[in-house]
Amino acid sequence: MAQGIIGKKLGMSQAFRDDGTMAAVTAIEAGPCTIAQVKTAEKDGYNAIKLGFGEGKRISSSQRGQPKGGGQFKHLREFRLDDINDMEEGQKIDVSLFKKGDLVDITGLSKGKGFAGVVKKYGFAGGPKTHGQSDRHRARGSIGASASPGRVFKGMRMAGHMGDQRVTVQNLEVFQADPERNLLLIEGAVPGARNGLLLIKKARRGK
Repeated sequence: MAQGIIGKKLGMSQAFRDDGTMAAVTAIEAGPCTIAQVKTAEKDGYNAIKLGFGEGKRISSSQRGQPKGGGQFKHLREFRLDDINDMEEGQKIDVSLFKKGDLVDITGLSKGKGFAGVVKKYGFAGGPKTHGQSDRHRARGSIGASASPGRVFKGMRMAGHMGDQRVTVQNLEVFQADPERNLLLIEGAVPGARNGLLLIKKARRGK
């Protein structure tokens, strides 16, 4: 059985629970996806399915050589499975894979913030605002000693490119699954900007 699906983030909204309380939800256009390829341990070394999502209008030369199980797609992503006996090329995977109350892990590309300083990027406090410090308000402190070790350690938190990274949020709850509209409502926020690509998988670790 498939363990995940590809989707597109539509944005955030509000919905009401059965007890009348309000919940912040993220709307996702999830699927329908088509199995473009089935990988087996005997042939490929592991079991997986490759899902296609979205109609491919401008297909790159590298994608033209991909298996065409059901057509050419804008996005292709691989999902590993333990059992692929009931999987075959051309098969459709839709939102019916999930139901209300299920826990899911969602992976997306976080919003890019460009070049950012340490106060914005890491929450540093900055330097003192008085005692002659006129230009150190948002600067980081010492990044290392001068004599020993005489270099800056790897991983030192410094100013640089912020965001635009692959992020996974675990154990989000499915608020509603609507296969007729290919709509998935997830309680809470998910990574990425509007229209960003998302991978929705059944949670590996429950709460």
